[in-house]
Amino acid sequence: MSHSSCMIYHQGKPPLEIPVVDVSEYIHDPTSFIWIELHDPDYAQLEQLGEELGLHDLALEDAITSHQRPKLEEYGDHLFISAKTAELWEGQLKMGEAHFFAGGNFITSIRHGSGLSFARVRDRLSHPNGTPVNAPFALYSVLDQITDHFQSVVNALQDRFRTLENVLLSDTLDRSELEKLYRVKQDLSLLRDAAEPMQAIVQDLIRLHPQFATKELKAYYRDVLDHATRVTSAIDVLRMSAADAMQFHLASLTLQQSESVQKLAGWGAILAIPTVIFSLYGMNFDLMPELHCPWAYPAVLAGTFAGSLWLYRRLKKRGWV
Repeated sequence: MSHSSCMIYHQGKPPLEIPVVDVSEYIHDPTSFIWIELHDPDYAQLEQLGEELGLHDLALEDAITSHQRPKLEEYGDHLFISAKTAELWEGQLKMGEAHFFAGGNFITSIRHGSGLSFARVRDRLSHPNGTPVNAPFALYSVLDQITDHFQSVVNALQDRFRTLENVLLSDTLDRSELEKLYRVKQDLSLLRDAAEPMQAIVQDLIRLHPQFATKELKAYYRDVLDHATRVTSAIDVLRMSAADAMQFHLASLTLQQSESVQKLAGWGAILAIPTVIFSLYGMNFDLMPELHCPWAYPAVLAGTFAGSLWLYRRLKKRGWV
């Protein structure tokens, strides 16, 4: 369901909520900051917003389309940023998508699906306590929140992997644990696709767009960049660990199968001795000298037992039985 809201902020004054269609009355006021939030909008809403704010048609086409790759693009006096979001909901990874238009005194956030909510940032702007209330600070805040959620998800996946790793090293691993490990690996791949491009977005803001990465905010943007870099590195390490864990499990299965085959072969060799000897006596031959000797059967039985025992002890030393 489509949802929209528009808030007007003035430094030192309570925010004012207005209809989106009235935004043109405030867009040219340099003392005001406008935040427009849209959730699953249709193209008519975006087209109307584009007319009010002077947004580029190509950027509007990108904003209405979900599953965009994360990117930053400049269109004259405003920027378009596409980012992926991540959060854990009841233990499950939920990926979302957020698009932003940022101009001199406005920011527009567009969420698709179960995208991350930015209510915390808006509440901070409503009660600034000395923090600036403007587009550059709002843009920094939403990117910082997205990156912080990446870190929270990585921490949760790390804890989940450690639990599975402990089970993996025991003899109690079953199919369900292996499926959980595979899901962790898949979640890490999705998370990396979202976190890795954030580095390029923040780097471009710092290098190419000083009107947003202002002198006062550069240190904060570098902090976001550092978080994004560390998150990506942690994901890569965890993905390698998950892949190694799965390889270890496969190697363990191969070793167990090899040991089983080895034991079966060992017992097969031991049983071959009495099988061959006793099969000769099942052929009903009469021309066998030992058939008429009273000690022949005990001697054959003793020889069979001794041969089998000797082979068993040899194989036992080599670990085959």
